[in-house]
Amino acid sequence: MRRFFLAFAVAASAAIPAAADTRGDVRLLYDALEMSEVIGIMQDEGRDYGSELRDELFPGRGGPAWTQVVDRLYDAAAMDDLVLAEFERQMQGVALEPLIAFFTSQDGERIVRLELEARRAMMDDAIEEAAKDRVKQMRNDDAPRLDLLDRFIEANELVDSNVVGALNSNYAFYLGLMEGGAFGNDVTEESILTDVWSQEADIRAETIDWVWSYLSLAYQPLDDAEIEEYTAISASDGGRALNRAIFGAFDEMYKTISRGLGQGAAQFILGEDL
Repeated sequence: MRRFFLAFAVAASAAIPAAADTRGDVRLLYDALEMSEVIGIMQDEGRDYGSELRDELFPGRGGPAWTQVVDRLYDAAAMDDLVLAEFERQMQGVALEPLIAFFTSQDGERIVRLELEARRAMMDDAIEEAAKDRVKQMRNDDAPRLDLLDRFIEANELVDSNVVGALNSNYAFYLGLMEGGAFGNDVTEESILTDVWSQEADIRAETIDWVWSYLSLAYQPLDDAEIEEYTAISASDGGRALNRAIFGAFDEMYKTISRGLGQGAAQFILGEDL
C-alpha cells in the first residue's frame, strides 16, 4: 500500500491553545492544505494498487467486477468526507488562525504545491527511480542537504508514522481477507498480527527509500534556510499536532479502504462472482 506521507509546515505560534475552534475554520485550513487534491492523487494511486492486487492475488480474473470494487472503495467524495471528519476531530484544541495565515501565505502555498507536485510525479516509476538515484548521488557526495533532510524527517517522525500506517493498512487488508473466507479456518487474528509484524523491517526499509526520494524531489527548489525554518516550525507543538491530525485522518481512511479491499478480493480468490 502506498504510504500517505505528507509534510506540512505550521506557524510557530500555533502551539497557543485556541479559545474556541469552529468547523468553518477547520475547513479553511483543510482547503489551504489542498487536502481534496491530495485525496485525488491517493485515488489514482489506489486504482493502480488495485490492479497490482489483482495481478498478484487472482491474475487473469476479476475484470470489470474488480474494477467496480476498487472504484467504489476509492471514491474521492467518500474519502474526502472520512478524512475531513477525522481531521476535524483531531484538530480540536489547536489554534487555527496562525495555521490558516501561514498556509494562505505565499510561502505556505508554495510548499504545499511542491509537495503535491512531487507526490503525483512519484507515481511515475521512472521519476521515482531517478529520485532514488539522486539520493544515492547525494550520499556519495556527502551533500550538506542530507543533514537538513535528516533533521526534517526526525522532526516530523516521517518514517515511524508511515511504517505504522502501512502496518495498520496491511492488518486491515488481511482481516478483510479473513472475513471474506479467503483463509478458511486456519488463520486467526493473532496469526495475522504476527505475520504483519514480520513485515516491519521490509516496510521500514522501503519507507526510508521512498521518504528520502520524495523529499529530495519535493524540496529541491527550496534553499537551505527555508528547509531549516520549516524543520523548526514542524518540531513545534503546533506542528506536531497538525502532523498527528493529518496522519491520523489518513490512517483511518486507509484502514477502511484496505479492509474493504480484502473483503472484495476474497471473493475473487475463492472464484465467486460479486
